[in-house]
Amino acid sequence: MQRKFLKNDVVITHLNFAKGYRGGERQTQLLIEELALMGFKQKIVVRKKSELITRLANTRDLEIIEINKPYIFSLGVVRGSSILHAHETKALQFAYFCNLFLKIPYLVTRRVDNSLKTNFFNTRLYSHASECIGVSSVIKKEILRVSSNATTSAIADAYTNAILNKGKSEKIAHRFKDKFLVGHIGALDDKHKGQSFLISVAKRVEHSYPDLHFIFLGRGDDEVMLKEQAKGVCNITFEGFVDNVNDYINCFDLFVFPSRNEGLGSVLLDVMQFNIPIVASDVGGIPDIIENEFNGVLVPKCNADLLEKKIIELYEDKNKREYLSLNAKKNIVEFSPKKMALKYVSLYEKYIIV
Repeated sequence: MQRKFLKNDVVITHLNFAKGYRGGERQTQLLIEELALMGFKQKIVVRKKSELITRLANTRDLEIIEINKPYIFSLGVVRGSSILHAHETKALQFAYFCNLFLKIPYLVTRRVDNSLKTNFFNTRLYSHASECIGVSSVIKKEILRVSSNATTSAIADAYTNAILNKGKSEKIAHRFKDKFLVGHIGALDDKHKGQSFLISVAKRVEHSYPDLHFIFLGRGDDEVMLKEQAKGVCNITFEGFVDNVNDYINCFDLFVFPSRNEGLGSVLLDVMQFNIPIVASDVGGIPDIIENEFNGVLVPKCNADLLEKKIIELYEDKNKREYLSLNAKKNIVEFSPKKMALKYVSLYEKYIIV
């Protein structure tokens, strides 16, 4: 019989074998930190030299376990876990075999909206999970497409707490004084984030709107290609990876997110905290966050012409910018790390037997 568990009764074990530190890893960290504040004992199993090791090093009641490939030879490290929570695909595969051999229940959170392959193994991965969580309605539907009998729910990602280094932010603002700063944050991965369309807009308006300046935060596989596209253009700055994006968000006049595909786009939630208006692609889970012309502006993906039109429109209309950002700020509380964590706790509680 299932019953509500006491925090001392359980160990929640998270699994994340991602190479780098992107949105999914940031959300894994946010969840673990919030659960730690609630008093839960946790473990996280990661690949060797994972960035999460450093970022979670000081989290209380958390055991960090590093393992090498092939991961399947390390199933025993999760013994004593009450439930497993997989945060990406390799982790899901690991969790499935842990369930198969060690009978530990598992949940999976899927954060990307790319198509899943329809095959026997994928069907089993999702159908054997106690719960499959999509961070947006689009992802939930995709899970059900490949595994129609999977138990699914939708839990949106959370914003990062708006910590700001005022001195650094003031220095950034001074660097770009007298400019209308259009910001973008994301891995420089054009097939995903679509930065080439924003660079195209910047090139078009370089002389007609000299006040506009476009700044890109992040690194990635397409860095060289995107910098080559922007070569010789004076209104574009590539800032690379920065420790605290909030110092920059605080200086933006407009945030533009021209993604080709997006599971949810949790960085949009961070931007909303700072009253910055948003233009984003109408793809994936973004419409779960942005209501067009109410708390942001949506444009069709891969459409540089319309993207330019909307950027110029907001540049010229301060009242509209204030209207959009005010509406966005009103609902941001619904995406707090605590609210996200409580939703996951209700699922852990549902599937753990003590």
